[in-house]
Amino acid sequence: MDLPLVVGVDGSDVSLLAVDWAADEAARCGLPLLLVYASLWERYEGAVQPDTGERPSEQVMAETILATAAERAQRRDPEAKVSTQVVPEEAVDALLHESHRAFALVTGSHGRGGLTGLLLGSVSLAVAGRAHCPVIVVRGGAAGDRERILLGVGDHAACGEAVRFAFREAEARGCMLDAVRAWRRPAHKAADHLLIAGEPGHQHERQASELLDAALREAVAEHPSVRVRRTTVEGPAREALLTRSGSADLVIVGARRRHGHHGLQFGPVAHALLHHADCPVAVVPEEG
Repeated sequence: MDLPLVVGVDGSDVSLLAVDWAADEAARCGLPLLLVYASLWERYEGAVQPDTGERPSEQVMAETILATAAERAQRRDPEAKVSTQVVPEEAVDALLHESHRAFALVTGSHGRGGLTGLLLGSVSLAVAGRAHCPVIVVRGGAAGDRERILLGVGDHAACGEAVRFAFREAEARGCMLDAVRAWRRPAHKAADHLLIAGEPGHQHERQASELLDAALREAVAEHPSVRVRRTTVEGPAREALLTRSGSADLVIVGARRRHGHHGLQFGPVAHALLHHADCPVAVVPEEG
């Protein structure tokens, strides 16, 4: 049985855009869609609800939000297998719990209770930094018509799952995979560069290109139909990926998960993309 694509919904316009994105993704990958609404109404409102025969207002709201989202997904793809679930937990706990049995989690960039001035909501940030499956935060341009997947390639040992996820996405969409690795010359080499024109830069660029090829080699063999463009860029990785995110349908980066560590587990590149990218962002957990 295929694991579902799980979407966190809360009735906000942003979460409905996440439903749209997830419905398209489920159709591409042949996945069932599970819409999740987190609510503690039974713990609070249910405990004091008088026996009047009327349903608690929070229960009615939860059912309405899920029904609206399910109808929207079904309109988007009439063949979609859509199910809904009210989870009696806080939103972050509910989605992290679902991440153990999901193909991926999809959230909006901020929720119904968030401040519109914030670049990224606390729920999306927490889930992206702690989930056990890939998390897609739908932000920026989400139309999906740019026909390009952008992959940030870091250390080979820390990006294997992200690479595999990116190749599956590009294959499912029939689009280009733009694999980018950034490199920077050490500070003392920057001074040498003034004396020996180009030599240190060429050395580090060549090393970055070799590491990029090594990181992609296995996935290239497994997905021969995927068109890959390899790019090495001098400078900070976050700047290289942010600049290119405006021409991508999805940007993908890995995030190493360390056992026993309970805080947010992603680096500055993923953090910058989640807050500033011009397209949806996928953060893929890597064991290590």
